[in-house]
Amino acid sequence: MKILAVCSGSAQILPGRSYRTGIFKHPVEAGVMVDREGLIGDAICNRKHHGGVDQAVYALGSIDLDWWSKELGRELEPGTFGENLAIEGADSRTISVGDRFVTDTIELEVTSARIPCATFAARMEDQAFPKRFIAAGRPGFYCRVLKDGVVKAGDTITYHAYSGAPVLMPEMLETFGRNLSDKDRDRYLAAPIHYKLRAELNGA
Repeated sequence: MKILAVCSGSAQILPGRSYRTGIFKHPVEAGVMVDREGLIGDAICNRKHHGGVDQAVYALGSIDLDWWSKELGRELEPGTFGENLAIEGADSRTISVGDRFVTDTIELEVTSARIPCATFAARMEDQAFPKRFIAAGRPGFYCRVLKDGVVKAGDTITYHAYSGAPVLMPEMLETFGRNLSDKDRDRYLAAPIHYKLRAELNGA
């Protein structure tokens, strides 16, 4: 596997909106430093719902991007969905919480699926797009940063599957912890899920 693109963005105002968003991201050629909060210099405007240690980096696989390009009838540039990394050969339908992606300089651990919001709908200029995104089951994946370092397009990245019972991205996207059986709740809690979801499942 290789990193096809590293994407970063600045704060911009969405057309017809009054607030700034960092969802507009584009590939950058130079190496970018990644720490526990994400890519240095990448805009994150709403830290209540975006960014933070357990969703520091948002990634999509090339298989996801290719599928969406065909689905939407146009070629999608990496960063269209606000992703920081586009990873060659990855398919978010098969990615589980706890999976790791490792380069010579950084280590990422998957924590959760991306949940579409109103800002995402506005970015795609389609208020119904979140429902379409959920139905597709290709949400990409948020990661925490276990090892800081510099990342750039072309870097070799190695995939390491989680050794425990999987919580796959399509499942998490569909439920995000809601209406789980006791068995499934225990499976979620056994995995290194996003701390907010862990707190919710623990009744905090």
